[in-house]
Amino acid sequence: MAFILGLTGGIGSGKSAASHWFEQQGIHVVDADVVAREIVAVGQPALQQIQAQFGDWVLLDNGELNRRALREHIFQDPAARTQLENITHPAIRQSIRQQLRDATSPYVILVSPLLFETNQHELTQHTLLIDASIDLQILRASQRDHQNIEQIQAIIQAQMPREQKQALANDIVINDGHLEHLYAQLRPLHLKYLARSEA
Repeated sequence: MAFILGLTGGIGSGKSAASHWFEQQGIHVVDADVVAREIVAVGQPALQQIQAQFGDWVLLDNGELNRRALREHIFQDPAARTQLENITHPAIRQSIRQQLRDATSPYVILVSPLLFETNQHELTQHTLLIDASIDLQILRASQRDHQNIEQIQAIIQAQMPREQKQALANDIVINDGHLEHLYAQLRPLHLKYLARSEA
């Protein structure tokens, strides 16, 4: 099995820009957010379990998951959130494991905004945090997602504090400039990970 790098960062940190750069170097990336959507697609066992647990209201007319209704429901009911996570988290973990195993690049990256919060870092051998100041996170996320400042602040509050992530991460890249500045910091790390994958 290939050397597995866990890549994380808060909203607006530049985590996606970093993962795209690694992909352009030929490194296979498994995205936990994409996996989370795949496991609740029409016909997937997890979607059927969610319907059985919560009722038919969780489905749209076309049979897809009504994400907004479910998100509002679990936001108001912590017990429902736990029930949902008990269905989705094992399925996400199983799919991530399989995709990491199937990767053929010199090393493979697991990208997850909640790498440490959901213990997905346990699936990796090394972790990289893309970090930025909270002011910069809010600025980037508001420009990109057109969300209001309060929504972005709420997302940041819900995520693990920066200091805690910094303490847990093996490598930290401070993404406080242009993309070229980010890429310049990623290049030596890429070479380091390639060397580690060959060891």
